[in-house]
Amino acid sequence: MTTDTDSDTGEPTLTIDELAARAGITVRTVRFYGTKGLLPPPVIGPRRVGHYGQQHVARLALIEELQHQGMTLAAIERYLEQLPQDLSHHDLAIHRAVVASWAPDTVATVTAEQLQRRVGRPLDADDVERLTAMGVVRPDGDGYRIDSGLLRLAVQLLDVPLSQDAILAARRVLIAHSRAAAHELSQLFRVEVSERAEEDVKSLSAHMQPIVVQALLTTFQRSLKEEVHQWLAASEEGRPS
Repeated sequence: MTTDTDSDTGEPTLTIDELAARAGITVRTVRFYGTKGLLPPPVIGPRRVGHYGQQHVARLALIEELQHQGMTLAAIERYLEQLPQDLSHHDLAIHRAVVASWAPDTVATVTAEQLQRRVGRPLDADDVERLTAMGVVRPDGDGYRIDSGLLRLAVQLLDVPLSQDAILAARRVLIAHSRAAAHELSQLFRVEVSERAEEDVKSLSAHMQPIVVQALLTTFQRSLKEEVHQWLAASEEGRPS
C-alpha cells in the first residue's frame, strides 16, 4: 500500500481505497458515511483525487465502536453532531475509549488473519510480542485471545516512541490509580444508594458509568496538559541563555 504525505502537516494521507482497507469496510460504505455527514469531506489533491487523514480513520473507528454498542445509524448521527468540528484524531480516540468503556469486558478468540483485519494493519512477530506483553493479546492454539476493548489502543501504542518497559510501567500506574479512584467513588455512591432497591442501584450505575468515565478522562487530560506545560517551562528555565 502506498501512502502519500501532506506537505504542510506531514500527516500521512490515504486514498479512499486505502482508507476503506484500513477501516475494514467497503469504499461504498465510506462514500455513504460521507453523504450522511458522518465523515468530513476529503482534501482534494492533484488529478481531483480525494485524500483522507488520521481524523477520518479515527472517526471510522468511533463509528464502528458506536455500532458495536448497538446504536442505530440515526443515533450515531446525533452523537457525532454533538461533537466539536475541530476535534483531532487523538480527541476522537478518547471519545472512542469512553464509548468502549460502556460495554462489559469483551474477550474474543480470533485467527491470525482476523487479528490483522481487526487492527487494520500488518503485525509482525515483534508487534504481537509487544501486544502480548501488554496483556491485550494472548496466543491460543492456532489463534489468539484478544481484549477487544483495549486492542485498538494497544496497537496505537506500537507507534509511540517509548520503550516497552516504559509502556508497561505506565500501564501499572494507570491501573493502580484507576482502581483507587473507582474504589473511592464506589464508596461515595454506596452511601447515597444504601437504602435503594437493587434494581435502582443497577440503573444508577448504568447511567453514571459513562458520565464518570468522561469526567475522569477530561480531568486527566487537563492535568496532563498542566504537567507537560510545567515540564516544558522548567526545561526552558534550565537552558543556558
